[in-house]
Amino acid sequence: MTAKDVVFTWEVGKNPVSGVGNVEAFRRILKIDVIDDKTVTFHVDRVTFDYNSMSGFTLLPAHLERAKFTEPVEYKNRTTFDTDTANKGLYFGPYRIAEVKTGSHVVLVPNETWWGAKPHFKRIVVRVIPNTAALEANLRSGSIDYIAGELGLTIDQALAFERRHGARYDIEYKAGLIYEHLDVNLDEPILKDRRVRRALLHGLNRDALVKVLFGGKQPVAHSFMSPLDRMFAEDVPKYAFDADKAKALLDEAGWSEMKGGVRHNAAGEPLRITLMTTADNRSRETVQQVIQSQWRKLGVDVRIRNEPARVFFGRTVTQRKFPGLAMFAWISSPEIVPRTTLHSGHIPAPENNFSGQNYTGFKNARMDALLESVETELDPEKRRAIWKQIQVIYAEELPVLPLFFRANPYVMPKWLKGVRPTGHQFPSTLWVEEWRAE
Repeated sequence: MTAKDVVFTWEVGKNPVSGVGNVEAFRRILKIDVIDDKTVTFHVDRVTFDYNSMSGFTLLPAHLERAKFTEPVEYKNRTTFDTDTANKGLYFGPYRIAEVKTGSHVVLVPNETWWGAKPHFKRIVVRVIPNTAALEANLRSGSIDYIAGELGLTIDQALAFERRHGARYDIEYKAGLIYEHLDVNLDEPILKDRRVRRALLHGLNRDALVKVLFGGKQPVAHSFMSPLDRMFAEDVPKYAFDADKAKALLDEAGWSEMKGGVRHNAAGEPLRITLMTTADNRSRETVQQVIQSQWRKLGVDVRIRNEPARVFFGRTVTQRKFPGLAMFAWISSPEIVPRTTLHSGHIPAPENNFSGQNYTGFKNARMDALLESVETELDPEKRRAIWKQIQVIYAEELPVLPLFFRANPYVMPKWLKGVRPTGHQFPSTLWVEEWRAE
C-alpha cells in the first residue's frame, strides 16, 4: 500500500460517473501532494469540523484496479472486488477472503501480511441465510455458531429465543444509530403532497407498534438523528397517532370520496401506495402488515411488493425505481452530516451513474444551505443550532417517514468471547482479531 493507491482512489472517487456513494468527499480534495511512497498531503476546499474523518476514503489497490478503470462508467461492475474477490491483494485486515460462493457463504482465513494482533481462529465461515426465520433453526442445529446482530434475528425473534434457550447462549441487545424508516419517492404524484405524507404518519400508531412487536426496546424516531447523538434536538415537530387529524389532512388534499373502503380524488383515482422492503425479513414484513392495516382504516390502499435484498438494494432503491415507499435502515456514526441523503446535489440519476444516496429526490434550498454551513461551523454550540434547524426541516417536510431506532440482538455461544457490538455503522467485526474460544 503506497501513495499511488491514495492518488488512484481519489481519481476514482472524483470521477462523476464512477458510481461511488459519497462523491462529494472526493470532489473536495483539490489535489494530493505525494511526498514519498508512504506520505501524502491533502489539499481540500474548506475547513470542516470533521476534517480528520477519512472513513469514506477506502483505499483501492491501484495495481489491481487501474486496468479495470479504463471505462469509468463500467468500473463498479468490473472491479476486482467482484470479479476476483479472493485476490490476496485486496485486503489488509486480520482476515482475508479465501473463498466466495454467491448466495451461500464467504470463507475468511488469517491474513499473512496483517501487522496487528494475530487473529485466534484459523477459519471463519460467514453463511448467507436471507430468511430470518431459518436463522434460529441453523443455530440450534449447529450449522452456525453465532448470529450477528447487524443482519441477524429481529428483536421479537430474539426475545422469544431468549425465553426458550437463553441459558445456553449469551444474548446482548445493543442500541445504536440504526434508523428504520420509509423512504418516500417524491416524484410519485400522490406522495409529492406534503399533506398526504403528514397524514400517513399521523395515521400510524408507532408507539403501539414498537411496544407490541419489539417489547418497547426500539424507541420511536421523530427524525433521522438518534437521541444517543449529542446533536439530537428534542423539540422538533412530532406526529402523534391521531386518526382524525390524518383523515382531515387527506380530505384537505383532495382524497375525500370513499369507494369500497378506499379514498378517491375528484378524478376518480384511488389513494393507492406501493410499500416495498427486503423479502424474507420477518420483522419488516410484520411491520409492513401493521402499516397496511392501520392505513387501511384511513382509506389508503397499500400494496406490498418485496424483493430479495440484492435486488432491492442493488437496483430498486439505488436507482430510485421504487414507486412509492421503501422500508430499510440507515446505519450511521455520531454527528455524521446527511449530505448524501438530503442534499439536492446527491440525487441518483443516469447522468451521474446513480451516484449519491438521496433516493427520495428531496430538493430544498434551505436544507442544502444548512448542510453546507453545518460542516464548516467549528464552534459546537453554534453547530448545535444549525443541527436543530436541519432536524426541524426534516420533520416538517417529511421526505422520509421515520419509524424507530433499532436495537440489534447478538446471539453468541457461551464459548465465544471477544465480540464487541458497536452500535454504529462499523459492524462487530471491527475487532474480529479479538474473537476467541474459551
